[in-house]
Amino acid sequence: MSDTVHVIGAGIVGMCTALYLQREGFEVTVVDGRGPGEGASGGNAGSLGIASIPPASLPGVIRRVPRMLLDPQAPLIIRWRELPRLLPWFARFVRNAAPGRVERIADARARLLERVFDAYAPLLADAGAENLVRRTGKLLAFEHADGPARNRYTLEMRRSRGVRMEILDGAEVRRMEPALGPVARAGVYFPDVQYVADPLRLVQTFAARFQSLGGRLLNETVTGIETAAGGTGAILTTAGRHPVGRLVLAAGPWSRRLARMVGYRVPMATPFGYHTMLVDTEVQPRLPVMSDDRSIAVTPMEGAVRITGIAEFAAVDAPPDWRRADIALGHVRILMPDLGGTVASRWQGARPSTPDSLPVIGRSPRMANVFFAFGHDSLGLTMGAVTGRLIAAEVAGRAPEIDLTPYRPGRF
Repeated sequence: MSDTVHVIGAGIVGMCTALYLQREGFEVTVVDGRGPGEGASGGNAGSLGIASIPPASLPGVIRRVPRMLLDPQAPLIIRWRELPRLLPWFARFVRNAAPGRVERIADARARLLERVFDAYAPLLADAGAENLVRRTGKLLAFEHADGPARNRYTLEMRRSRGVRMEILDGAEVRRMEPALGPVARAGVYFPDVQYVADPLRLVQTFAARFQSLGGRLLNETVTGIETAAGGTGAILTTAGRHPVGRLVLAAGPWSRRLARMVGYRVPMATPFGYHTMLVDTEVQPRLPVMSDDRSIAVTPMEGAVRITGIAEFAAVDAPPDWRRADIALGHVRILMPDLGGTVASRWQGARPSTPDSLPVIGRSPRMANVFFAFGHDSLGLTMGAVTGRLIAAEVAGRAPEIDLTPYRPGRF
């Protein structure tokens, strides 16, 4: 097999994978119909969320989801025409709320998250992008004084797996982040969480470094994949046919379609996330804040404040519903009443979500030269570098640094 690798997807996972493959000595081509980072990789909240150990499906979720779906202001929304298609995914999602499964999933997430900074360090240094990472910590805000006590289960899930945290009362949380209004009555501070002040620029910087090292970046949309005996022979794009030696699928929410082209069905939903960029704010938040009650995040980016929130289940190519961004902005006006500012831009992007809250990492069960690297939901930026390092080792034929069994596509 040749020492060439094609990576489909120029988001953060794809670019980190490409850079690590170059470190293994491969000749790498990245293919994407959009520019580097122009999907969810550039539109996220920017968090390198090493504290994000609890999965989305937790005990009791089956009682909470119907209420959220019927509340137009809730953080979880579904476009009802998609419900029949999504029912099998939701059935799997609910099954993963069993306590034993939750603990196993949390362990698997923790094994990836504890390697995040170590995996990013060489890529950031080599690309000269270390200045984009801020080491402020992150604040989880509650609107009830007993908020931390109510969340004892998920906080202990983090603490028992090595995540440092500080429990704060109302006065302490508002002193730590003066932009918060009196509605914030408790908080949890995660001192080791870092964030990226411009996620899009980070991906673009990685792409530029990749090209400077001889990598090819093709602005083409993949339309098909030719399969041969036991593997893939070529990819078909809007510009022609490209023979492949090895192939990595790292196209985020579009990876489900690509996986079908190589004969494998991955249960994956593609909920949209929305963000609003505020400029000329009256106050500038000191650090990223996540509202537990409202499920929105406020992040001080370069030159703006980014408001992210809402998970809207819809088809991957559905048009945006900007009312969702307005809902999140309305929440932040309550959370931070003195923030002010002007809306400079809005964004919508799909995120690849598996029913067990774990990414799909590893060799295809059916194609020996195809590797999967997708399904990170809202943790694509967080897990991009560690996924890239794991995939590069697997492509090179070396044993990855951790057991990939919990993440392999064969688990479905």
